[in-house]
This record gives sequence, structure tokens and C-alpha cells, in this order.
Amino acid sequence: MTNKYFITGIGTGIGKTVVSAIITEKLQADYWKPVQSGDLDNSDTMKVRSLVSNSKTVFHPEAYQLTQPYSPHKSAALDGVTIDLSKFELPQTDSTLLIEGAGGLMVPLNEQHLMTDLIKQLGAEVILVSQNYLGSINHTLLSVEVLKQKGISVKGIIFNGPADAESERYILKYTSLPLIGKITELPELNKEAIKQAGQLLQL
Repeated sequence: MTNKYFITGIGTGIGKTVVSAIITEKLQADYWKPVQSGDLDNSDTMKVRSLVSNSKTVFHPEAYQLTQPYSPHKSAALDGVTIDLSKFELPQTDSTLLIEGAGGLMVPLNEQHLMTDLIKQLGAEVILVSQNYLGSINHTLLSVEVLKQKGISVKGIIFNGPADAESERYILKYTSLPLIGKITELPELNKEAIKQAGQLLQL
């Protein structure tokens, strides 16, 4: 059985896509974004593809491409569709599969289901992306608590962005989760920087 990692974050806009590119390149993994909400001309799949150097990675098509840049349930409603969990099928691959979520863990997909329900259905192990800002300890601990309550396995935490030694120490001590790595701000966002950043991760 191949490894399946679900990349999620403690909120929106904390660098999940860049982290996904780094891990995809490091593991030469396949990449899948099940739900793309808005920005279809510059989707996360396109962004990761532009940053990955290896020739092994396969980019699998999204299950849902929504035109509006809102929460998936709202974007779907505006597009006149309903996101149906039974329509998500894991891509077939012999490689590690990297799955990138949309937003955080409690993002609604439809009137009944949240992103956590999709993660459970896919049977993937979560890699949680955190970032240091005022309130990030609270957001990180809440995310970890939800994952525990839902019975979702967590591979570990990645801190993305400027370091804060005290916040990182407290989060790791309180959660007892493994530290996968720390990614400071990249000098440039290109293939070489993505490849080098992978050396900072323990995967």
C-alpha cells in the first residue's frame, strides 16, 4: 500500500501549496488537489507543477473545479453543483500520493460534510502546516484537537515562514507530534529553492 499524505493547514493562506510542492519534489510523489475553489487559470495544481523538477510525479485532475474563490460549499452552490463525497475516488498510483486540501480542517464541502470527512474517507495521514503569528498556537492546538477527536492520523507538523522558537516549542511539547521540519521564507520561489527546501524535511 502506498503512502497517502493529506496536506492541510491551521488556516487559509499559510503556504500549503508551496509546502505541497516541496514534499512532492522531495518524495517524487504524485499530486492531487481534490477541490479547487476559484483561480482556475492559475490553480494550485498548475502552481505545484511549475515548481516540481522531477519527471516521476503525476498530476491527477481535480474532482471538482469551482469557479468562485470561496469556501467549497459556497463556490459549489454558486456554480449550481453539490459536492458529493461518494464522487471522490483516490487516484491509482504506485507512488506516494500527496493530497492538498482547500483551506483548513473545518471547511464545509456541502451542508453535511467538512474537509475532515473527506480526509477520513480517503484514509490519508495528515501533515499539518502551521505558521507563526499572534493566535497561531491556539489555531494549531485546535486543529490537532479536531484531528484527534475525528480519529485522523497525523504524520507531524511543518512550520512554514518566519521562526518563533517559543511558539514552536510549546506546540510540539503540548501536542507530542513529530516535527517534520521548518521552512523559513524561501529566497526565491523557483524549482531550485523548492528542491533545496526539501532537505529541511524529515520524511
